[in-house]
Amino acid sequence: MSEATDAVAADRALKARHRAMWAMGDYPSVASHVIPEAGAQLVRECGVQRGDSVLDIAAGAGNAAIPAALAGADVVACDLTPELLEIGRQVAAVRGVRLDWREADAEHLPFADGEFDVAMSCFGIMFAPHHQAAADEMVRVCRPGGTIGMSNWTPQGFIGRMFAVMKPYAPPPPPGASPPPLWGDEEHVYELLGDRVTDVEARRLVVRVDAFPEPGSFRTFFKTCYGPTIAVYRSLGEDSDRAAALDRELDALAEEHTRDGVMEWEFLLLTAHRTA
Repeated sequence: MSEATDAVAADRALKARHRAMWAMGDYPSVASHVIPEAGAQLVRECGVQRGDSVLDIAAGAGNAAIPAALAGADVVACDLTPELLEIGRQVAAVRGVRLDWREADAEHLPFADGEFDVAMSCFGIMFAPHHQAAADEMVRVCRPGGTIGMSNWTPQGFIGRMFAVMKPYAPPPPPGASPPPLWGDEEHVYELLGDRVTDVEARRLVVRVDAFPEPGSFRTFFKTCYGPTIAVYRSLGEDSDRAAALDRELDALAEEHTRDGVMEWEFLLLTAHRTA
């Protein structure tokens, strides 16, 4: 095989693993019960209006795409994991809105240059392994003058630190893959977007989470519902000692971030306009 063919095969295998990881557990419950307002907040910050064409990248089950549709926009929700899209279809039907649900890789979007007024992602695009490729695609599909918006967990916040805790227990990342929480670092995102955007506004905000009054309840929920956490524990196999050690580290992290039954999870909310 040629080097290029090998690279394509490796990328397909990597994306297949990502697809399977996000199909594990119940991510829609994380979005709807733990961070229920995050998607609507991003839609407001992007200034989505009736008639706008909107692309939600790595949309999951539509926690941002559905609020955009409720605002009257023409929305395409794309994600690598068809199982999440199917749940999104069901939720949208219950809420009485219609969206276009498309299976798509954030690093290879099947849309035309400048097709959308708004390109956004709510805690989604950050998990594409090749950050520059995903950022390039996000910019490409947004029309000149259009809006780019995203919410990403910061490296210093609770979820970023959770990934740091899990890293020693997980298999090594594939060559060229970058850590998801880097998307929550302003300078990293500025570098990814470069001079292709203007009017950049970046704010570090927090989500107040009251779903886990006891530190252990957070760990139990994420071991059941959150694909990346499930995948790390499965990678440990029958190594009960390492699994117990990870339990303790996650419990300690949750306890550190819990005050009176409430946690605060920091994220970066960034909006910009594509240059002409």
